[in-house]
Amino acid sequence: MSEERFILDVIEEASAKRRADRRRFMRMAAGAGAVGGLAMLGACNGDDEVIVVPTPTPTATATGSVTDADVLNFALQLEYLEAQFYSYAAFGTGLNASLQTGIGTQGSVATGSSGQPRQVAFQDPIVAQYAREIAYDEIAHVTFLRNALGSAAVAQPAINLSGDANGAFTAAARAAGVVTSTGTFDPYASDENFLLAAYIFEDVGVTAYMGGVTLLSNKTFVEAAAGIHAAEAYHAGLVRSVIYRKGLTNGTLITAANQISDARDSLDGSTDLDQGITVTASGVTSANIVPADSNAIAFARTPGQVLNVVYLNKAAVTGGGFFPSGLNGNVRTSAASG
Repeated sequence: MSEERFILDVIEEASAKRRADRRRFMRMAAGAGAVGGLAMLGACNGDDEVIVVPTPTPTATATGSVTDADVLNFALQLEYLEAQFYSYAAFGTGLNASLQTGIGTQGSVATGSSGQPRQVAFQDPIVAQYAREIAYDEIAHVTFLRNALGSAAVAQPAINLSGDANGAFTAAARAAGVVTSTGTFDPYASDENFLLAAYIFEDVGVTAYMGGVTLLSNKTFVEAAAGIHAAEAYHAGLVRSVIYRKGLTNGTLITAANQISDARDSLDGSTDLDQGITVTASGVTSANIVPADSNAIAFARTPGQVLNVVYLNKAAVTGGGFFPSGLNGNVRTSAASG
């Protein structure tokens, strides 16, 4: 079986699963009366304004301080980030304006010094197909979460997707050693750069949903979050697989991916919550498509640890990196990770 046929088969199988997941999500949202059916008591952008959205059956979360709406809004903003990146890379344009409004300060998307949309001129049709598929998935996730939150949905905050000298992708690549301290990393410049940029986000998304689902109390939303988590895991596994396969003939690609993994791990504390796409044991290096513990269970990050990675900062801060002005809503401060 050829490499192209193998990857196409993987894409087709994942696509069918995602379509089924999306149909299931929308049935759950409709059944829960989700539009306008959540409660959120929180400050926007750190001020003291209290926003109350009534719900017929309010329930406290396990933490007693973070509501289901807070968790879903946190997830929504990660989906804004991914959806914008994939949409620009695949189609040359961002999210529809109607999908960016909401509570808090709405921000723009920085894609480069020219300010123009950045579309990847894909050379590999398999990677191009992957980009389009994931773009549609991430846009669907944004739409679903906004429908679930209704009037409690937060606006898209300012997002930095630039590969310029002062861009977030360049900062991440410099921190990882993928480029020099004065080099730049343009995620739209090639298929390989696109894959590495996608790799930065995908593993983080999986660990974010793995950690966030434990904070939810509403069973309907637990099931929906678990479904999105599964879709994100498909994305991450596919990105890791394609990078590994291409890396067999381009060793620098595997090296760069492993450096990104190490950099993410250095940001979120002393525990090992990340793994590269290869593992070496007894002198033998092999593929590591599924980053997991000894029980083959995926890792989880707390919201604060997730923000360490997307803010590109080890300290407890409220913005930076891919979200230069921070997030909207209650969950917006990264963890002090040393």
